[in-house]
Amino acid sequence: MPGTKKNSLDRVLGRLQTLDPVNLANLVQRLAREHGLFERIFNTLQEGILVIGSGGVIEYANSAAHRLIGLSGNELAGQVFWRLVPGLRQTLETAADGGAAGAGGATVVSREFELTYPEPRTVRLTMVPFPGDRSSASLRQVVILADLTGDRRMTERRIEDERTSSVLLLAAGVAHELGNPLNSLTIHLQLIARKLKKLRSTPDSESIEESVRICGEEVRRLDGIITNFLDAIRPRPPDLSETNLGSVLAEVLRFQKREFADRGIAVEAETPAALPPVMADREQVKQVFFNIAKNAMEAMQPGGRLKIKSRADDDSVYLLFGDNGAGIKQEDVGRLFQPYHTTKPGGHGLGLMIVQRIMRDHGGHVGVESKEGVGTVVTLQFPRKDRRVKMLAS
Repeated sequence: MPGTKKNSLDRVLGRLQTLDPVNLANLVQRLAREHGLFERIFNTLQEGILVIGSGGVIEYANSAAHRLIGLSGNELAGQVFWRLVPGLRQTLETAADGGAAGAGGATVVSREFELTYPEPRTVRLTMVPFPGDRSSASLRQVVILADLTGDRRMTERRIEDERTSSVLLLAAGVAHELGNPLNSLTIHLQLIARKLKKLRSTPDSESIEESVRICGEEVRRLDGIITNFLDAIRPRPPDLSETNLGSVLAEVLRFQKREFADRGIAVEAETPAALPPVMADREQVKQVFFNIAKNAMEAMQPGGRLKIKSRADDDSVYLLFGDNGAGIKQEDVGRLFQPYHTTKPGGHGLGLMIVQRIMRDHGGHVGVESKEGVGTVVTLQFPRKDRRVKMLAS
């Protein structure tokens, strides 16, 4: 191109025929070093880079392209690219042939598609004409593959969190409105009780007084349920402090001991005293353990057994709650964390959703494995305290 400044390599290549063996060997070594440098640069990229020639034959692919497509270098070399992504074949063939751009050369293509091998991925493909190729007979294309799977999951999680927050706010509003008539009932019941005390004591008045007392107790119980419900679903950032999960679990199990005994359910908890500490909100973790143990309890018949085990690796502390209850249908497992979805008669469908929110706020995860007729295992994963420190220091 007129006006383009040539570098030293271009000048050397221009007089290649005049080079002596020593200078020719130096040139070959220099070209080998530069080739190796560019190869390493391309192989460090997270995006897959391919060069395809006439007919869509793959001439070059970097390491990321091999990883995304799931083929090694020997298997990928010489393949026709659009046969690897048949859903885009017509678009890619047209673009590679320059059919959509006329005399100006090949068009630029940008598409998103799903790969199922070697694992499900969402990929954005961008295909542009190779710089410097003007002849349509030898037109090359540069294909860039960007893995969008992580971004998609983050977007889906953000949408799910927003939907969950909306449901929680609605539920909080309803619960708050229920509190107003309950307060009114409490006041009027107190007035009735005072008037009854002023009346002459008769069997009828004593019966009415007992009924008022029972009504008052039920109103207070409902008020307590609403108060606990509001405390549970209001988003509140965790107050993190060094926490031993074993001691929190022991406290929760002591609180539920009587209920487990009444239902005839045995509990086996294996939590070593040397379990690594985590940074957690003790009260919120209590709520998580209580909900998981309660669900297991209600899933089992008398004679059932709840086994709780713990383990740790370099990054996380795990608690596994396993029951031998009825199990969960496979079609219901994927919906367990959806608001108001419940598999229990009389359940409100918020327990596991709240568990998931608390675990996420702690940087952890909750997983559920279940087989109908066999039982369910719930795994809670907490980041270790020292792992958090390493991440901050790195």
